[in-house]
Amino acid sequence: MFFGSRIPLKTLANLCRSLATLLESGVSIRRSLGVVGKKAAHPATRRVLLDVQDEIDSGSDVESALRAHGKFFPALFLDMVAMAEQSGALPEVLRHLAEHYENTIRMQKEFLQSISWPAFQYVAANFVIAILIFVLGMIAGTEAGSELSFLVFGLQGPSGALIWLTISLGFAGGLFALWKMSSRMLEVKQMIDPALMRIPVLGHCMRCFALARFSWAFFLTQQTGMPIIHSLKASLKATSNGAFIGSTDDICRSVLEGDTLTESLAASQLFPEDYIEMVSVAEQSGTVPEALYRLSPQFEEDARRSLKALTRAAGVVLWLSVAIFIIIFIFRFALWYVGMLQGALEGTY
Repeated sequence: MFFGSRIPLKTLANLCRSLATLLESGVSIRRSLGVVGKKAAHPATRRVLLDVQDEIDSGSDVESALRAHGKFFPALFLDMVAMAEQSGALPEVLRHLAEHYENTIRMQKEFLQSISWPAFQYVAANFVIAILIFVLGMIAGTEAGSELSFLVFGLQGPSGALIWLTISLGFAGGLFALWKMSSRMLEVKQMIDPALMRIPVLGHCMRCFALARFSWAFFLTQQTGMPIIHSLKASLKATSNGAFIGSTDDICRSVLEGDTLTESLAASQLFPEDYIEMVSVAEQSGTVPEALYRLSPQFEEDARRSLKALTRAAGVVLWLSVAIFIIIFIFRFALWYVGMLQGALEGTY
């Protein structure tokens, strides 16, 4: 039941914070789920939580009751709840999860705000070109302008403008659909993300976000007493980066073969040198989770700066492309017009 839907991130953050508050007050997990379920604004979440409460009444443990609802809850949430329930640190872990999901929501809003202006610029630029094609069609309606279609890839008039908008905006829509598909299909992310990380500014931004999430998740999983291999798997998965997720087996195998965490992470070539050095120092003192947790906000801030630089660069590149296109159009039009005048002087017109 409810296998086709997922809990919204904002609802999940509120759920974690409410459960943490109730559990810290001494309310049982069963009653806490019932209270939060009745107050949930999201209908599917309300039904799922009440079902979970019923399953616990029937003898199921919390982990099994939550996992019975398929992918409604994120894997990280389920893993953290399972380990925290065993260690007795469920309220603390739920509070950390609430902070994590709230921070994720903030980053998503910042990302959307950052790309909104370049997206507007892209749409506006394509409409400018479409208007140019439309006007070209009006000029081409005259005898002198009958040969102008070559100036904009053979497009002119209302139909040409419509074709241009369909292709250009359809291309952007296709990229967006590919991005959404890759975010849901792990195999696609593992193919696309390594290539994207080779792009200078974009790659740095993606790496910083991945490092921040890995650092936070590693701290939290270690706080729950999760074994190192399970902790690494959960932390690498929490990055939501296909390149990092794809390296999970190699890193875990290296640790199992006796290599240090520093050596295992360095071998993946995904972690920058300064990060590896900090892990090495912390590993010697036995404070790796705490050290990474302190560094996580720094990587997030670095990622935000990279994202702002990326959006500024995207806007500049976009308008430079449009300017180059218009300049080429003007030169081709000027050459055509000069040719027409020469032909007229020679008596061909």
